[in-house]
Amino acid sequence: MARVTLDGPVPASTSHLIDWIDKAAAPIPLAAIGHRIVHGGDAYRDPQRVTPAVLATLRDLIPFAPNHLPDEIALIDALARHRPGVPQVACFDTAFHADLPDVARRLPIPATYDEQGVRRYGFHGLSYAFLLQALERIAGAAAARGRVILAHLGNGSSLAAVHAGRSIDTTMAFTPMGGVVMSTRTGDLDPGVVTYLARRERWSADQIEDLLSHRAGLLGISGVSGDMRVLLAREGGDPACRLAVAAYVYGVKKAIGAMAAALGGLDTLVISGGIGEHAPLVRARICEGLSFLGVTIDPDRNHVNAPVVSVPGEGVVVRVIATDEELMIARAVFHLLS
Repeated sequence: MARVTLDGPVPASTSHLIDWIDKAAAPIPLAAIGHRIVHGGDAYRDPQRVTPAVLATLRDLIPFAPNHLPDEIALIDALARHRPGVPQVACFDTAFHADLPDVARRLPIPATYDEQGVRRYGFHGLSYAFLLQALERIAGAAAARGRVILAHLGNGSSLAAVHAGRSIDTTMAFTPMGGVVMSTRTGDLDPGVVTYLARRERWSADQIEDLLSHRAGLLGISGVSGDMRVLLAREGGDPACRLAVAAYVYGVKKAIGAMAAALGGLDTLVISGGIGEHAPLVRARICEGLSFLGVTIDPDRNHVNAPVVSVPGEGVVVRVIATDEELMIARAVFHLLS
């Protein structure tokens, strides 16, 4: 593989990861390295073997994902120097949503910007692809091709509406900052807030992005933490933490309603991610009040994180499925290189 040099030092976290790879791969030859890449733009719908041309395209996409792509490229470049004979494969989180219908894809801005690639992309695609495959394996092809909402609820959270195996809408848009409120990201925000802050604080674009990505969301509301476990532990005696939890629940609940409207109904709700898989209290609060959609939670099943937490035989099937993005990457690498 040709070496492509990245300007600037390799982040410390990259060095630690390389050390871990060396130790983990010590007993057997390392055949390939797969990467989760947050943004493939319009260029990539399928996994790609990393080449100088692929890296050049990813560098061009850095303005689309400045919080993620630079470190991802740095890791690829460092591994190319450290393990020059090992092929690397890029798997893109945006690929799952590549065929969004125009009405969901198009942002309400002049066409010149749409032509430059400013559009809804959607993210968490590797997780969604795994969940859809798992749903088909567990419940059958008919369930997987029905009206499905996939909810990846973790530090980064998003939801997707899927019908006939195709993503028709999703909460995240041009960047992973959009959609529901998250650990440290705002989610959807009135653009006027951004222009107000820029004028009032005289901040640069990078300073605004730092606020919206790293100091907002549940952390911004609570003033304490963006970790749902901390917020739940403190909500009884801390009104700000209680409000942060309520804002998260409220946002996800609204998003489920919106995705169900896009689908014209709902057959299956799949909940996943760190919060989705391990916080039954949050799941219960999200589903409370969604009986008009046919969502009814069985408290006992939900409390023990059962695979199906809805009332058996009634309405929408609500499933808890542990996601596995790493497995999707491994499969993609295997299929591409074999």
